[in-house]
Amino acid sequence: MAAADGDRAHLCAVAVMAKAPQPGKVKTRMVPPLTPEQATALNAAFLRDVTENIRLAGATVPLAGFVAYAPAGAAAAFDGLLAPGTGLVLADGSISMPDGIEGIGRSLLHATMSMLAQGYHAVCLVNSDSPTLPTAFLRDTVAALLRPGERMVLGVADDGGYYLIGLKSPHAALFQGITWSTDRVSEQTLERAHRMGLEVVELPPWFDVDDAGDLARLVDELAGAGTAPVPYAAPATRAWVERIGMAALRR
Repeated sequence: MAAADGDRAHLCAVAVMAKAPQPGKVKTRMVPPLTPEQATALNAAFLRDVTENIRLAGATVPLAGFVAYAPAGAAAAFDGLLAPGTGLVLADGSISMPDGIEGIGRSLLHATMSMLAQGYHAVCLVNSDSPTLPTAFLRDTVAALLRPGERMVLGVADDGGYYLIGLKSPHAALFQGITWSTDRVSEQTLERAHRMGLEVVELPPWFDVDDAGDLARLVDELAGAGTAPVPYAAPATRAWVERIGMAALRR
C-alpha cells in the first residue's frame, strides 16, 4: 500500500504497468481465439494476480504497491480489480522528457520519475502479462534496490523484452532509442547500462503471456507442468482458466 511521506524513503515502489481493462484495448493479440470480452476478463485476472503477488512480496520486504496506468482519466476502470492497498499513478508518457524516448519507454520513464518524485527510495516496474512470476523475483529486486549504490535490476523475458526493470534514479538514457516491441529490447537496455557504467543485477528469465501460444504455456504451468523456480499460484488466473475451459490449449 502507499506509504505516508515520512516512510517513503525506506521503501521501493513496485508498480504494474497497465492499460485500463477495456474490450478491444487489451490482450488484442489473443483475439481470436478469445473474444474481446474474454481477453478483457483475462487481463483483469492478471492484474489481480500481479498486484496480489506484489502484496505478498511486501510481507517480507519493504515496498509500496501500485498500478502505473494509462490513459488519463481511466483510474475508475481499476475499481475492485486490484489487491487491497494498491495505489494508482498515471504513467501515460505525457510529461516533458528528453528527446528520443518513444512508445512504452515514455510510460516507463513517466512512472519512474513520478514515484521517485514522491520520495520513494527506488522504483520497480513489472509488466501485467506475467501472472505466475515467482514472488522471489520481486523480493530479490527490492532487496537489490535497497542496498547502497546505484544499479539497475532487469528481468529478461523469453521474447527478448523485459518483464521487470528496477532503478534508483530516473536514467532517461535507458529508454532512449530503444526499438520497443522487438526481440532486441533487453539487449539494447543492457548495452546502454554497461555503457553508462551502471551496475546490473539480472534476474532469471521468465515469460510474458502475449498471444495464444503463450496462453497455452501458461495453462500448462497452472496444471503443474512447470519447473523451478516456483511460480506464483495466480489464483485469479487459474479460476478464469477453469471457468473458460482453456485446458484445450495445453501443448
